[in-house]
Amino acid sequence: MTPVKDRLEHGGFLLFLAFISIGLMLIVSSFMGALLGAVLGALLFQPLFQKLLRRCKGRRNMAAALTLLIITIAVVIPALIITSLVMGQAAEVYDQIRGGQINFALYFGKLHSALPLRLQHWLDSSGFGSFDLVEERVSQAINNSVSLIARQALSIGANAASFLLAFGIGLYVMYFLLRDGEHIGPAILRALPIKPAIASRLAEKFVIVVRATIKGSGLVALAQGSLGAVTFWIVGLPAALLWGMLMVVAALLPAIGPAIVWGPVAVYLLATGAIWQAVVVVFSGMLVIGLVDNILRPLLVGRDTGIPDWMVLVTTLGGIELVGISGIVVGPVVAALFLTGWDILTEQRKVAP
Repeated sequence: MTPVKDRLEHGGFLLFLAFISIGLMLIVSSFMGALLGAVLGALLFQPLFQKLLRRCKGRRNMAAALTLLIITIAVVIPALIITSLVMGQAAEVYDQIRGGQINFALYFGKLHSALPLRLQHWLDSSGFGSFDLVEERVSQAINNSVSLIARQALSIGANAASFLLAFGIGLYVMYFLLRDGEHIGPAILRALPIKPAIASRLAEKFVIVVRATIKGSGLVALAQGSLGAVTFWIVGLPAALLWGMLMVVAALLPAIGPAIVWGPVAVYLLATGAIWQAVVVVFSGMLVIGLVDNILRPLLVGRDTGIPDWMVLVTTLGGIELVGISGIVVGPVVAALFLTGWDILTEQRKVAP
């Protein structure tokens, strides 16, 4: 076989691989979220699987099945219960807004009147033109947000069959990833057209960031959201569980964090004349909820990810914009691989003659 023919056939084979890989991605694109969840779940619960594997004396099928059973009882069922409660509260808030029981424009008007005159004039002369327009836009944004949550609740009920199908596929794939993960991972690394040492380093960074993001950031966010929900319940805020869940999502963002939720809540309470309730929310947000991040995150995450906080924030927001809620993990993972890849290239250039 001539070198030209050999290169041509090799190039044709690589082209075939590219096209067939793109085709496979298109075919499974409808279940991409379920597959991604299966991969992340298998990585996160691999230590649990290994412990059960030792107790099951090497019976991998039984260990994988027990792992899925524990995940279902300890994680999936509570998450579904909480989600249903949150959706119910979102629908109630939406009905109260439509019925006029909650009037954000009125509350903003009260807050505006309570401000110093100089600050009132500055707000009136801002780019919005008048504070009435601010009220209108903010109220519209809040109405749209709550309406979106309510529509999502209805769509989940309408598409229950599709949700259950994707959920079942995710668990099914996770079973095999748990059982055969020790063989699948090395096989993928061997197939990559990258030097084994580099591929191993990138894979190690990938696993570290995924586990840190889910285990560390996820648990910190749940802790902060739970404290926020308790705080809102203490001060008598309607739909405390809903706002606590919103705080969980906000707490996944570094730097900004749960203040996105408890800050406006404190302003809302001030505008409605609930002074002591607002003080409690601010105190809890700054001293209790804020300290959770400083205490738990170093213990659960550490500094192994090696990603600057500003890059985590930007890539998380960008990931959410690009791929939805999965971007919470996808964004930091891409950032970590980007930094690791450039570090490897820099090291190679230093040792090159």
